[in-house]
Amino acid sequence: MNEQYVAPAGGRQQDDRVFVLLLGAALGLAACTTLPPPPVAQHPAVLQRDRPQAFALAGRFTLRHAGKSYAGRLDWRHDGEHNELLLSSPLGQTMAEITSDADGAQLRTSDGSTRTAVNIDQLLQSVLDYPLSLNQLLDWLRGRNPDGGRLELDPLGRPLRLLHEDWRVDYAYDSEQTQALPGRLFVEREGGFVLRLRIEEWQPLPAPEAP
Repeated sequence: MNEQYVAPAGGRQQDDRVFVLLLGAALGLAACTTLPPPPVAQHPAVLQRDRPQAFALAGRFTLRHAGKSYAGRLDWRHDGEHNELLLSSPLGQTMAEITSDADGAQLRTSDGSTRTAVNIDQLLQSVLDYPLSLNQLLDWLRGRNPDGGRLELDPLGRPLRLLHEDWRVDYAYDSEQTQALPGRLFVEREGGFVLRLRIEEWQPLPAPEAP
């Protein structure tokens, strides 16, 4: 029997925590269910870690914050200012879709509710009640060292650990390629925020066709 994920309970209004409550409910449906084994991680060599480029990734995540735990699946397409994030339960039930571009950001839940914001970071903070920046996550995935950060490298010259302010990010890889993108990301912040991301697939997005 797999670990049971229980929807968090509390006194916050539902309209302030739409995504979190829906995701928690979906996770509760996964209790005592046999899940299929995860696919083998795929990390194409043409997607280079230190080059800015469009990508799609698929993986699983767990998030712990304020005494509550969440788990699910993440599908993310990133191309410049355009982002599409699909958040699902561990069994694949779609819970929320977030899109953003230069004009703003929108969250759409499985029950048809929508919410908009000036940008995706503002939107994420409003639904998660936590300042988690998507641009920051993007930099972590690419192993970029921010000003004032301390980046440790592994024997192949790849990011191994990043310490920045009160954040700690640890990396693990599924191949020995020097330009390999991480297969696992472990993020912790003083105060109890913990994010675990298992990336099962990286794919480069094709360049747009010339007009």
